[in-house]
Amino acid sequence: MKIRPLGDRVVIKRLEAEETTKSGIVLPGSAKEKPQMAEVVAVGPGVDRDGKKIEMEVKVGDKVIFSKYSGNEVKFEGEEYTILKQEDILAVVE
Repeated sequence: MKIRPLGDRVVIKRLEAEETTKSGIVLPGSAKEKPQMAEVVAVGPGVDRDGKKIEMEVKVGDKVIFSKYSGNEVKFEGEEYTILKQEDILAVVE
């Protein structure tokens, strides 16, 4: 079984957060911020708006940066994912 997003939604999996700062300080679990960088796991088919097809600009495997408080977090088969709209993705990391 897999997740298949609808419309202009994207399923992402957050990348692991850094456990140490640049200066070498180890951060406890509660002090770590959730990362805003993720890998795209699944992409919806796009959406029609005003009779015009809006294509998806990201594809599976892309690494993206997304808005901090966007999307819905879901747990599926023991893994945590976030489902968000394409417009909440700020950039693709190349």
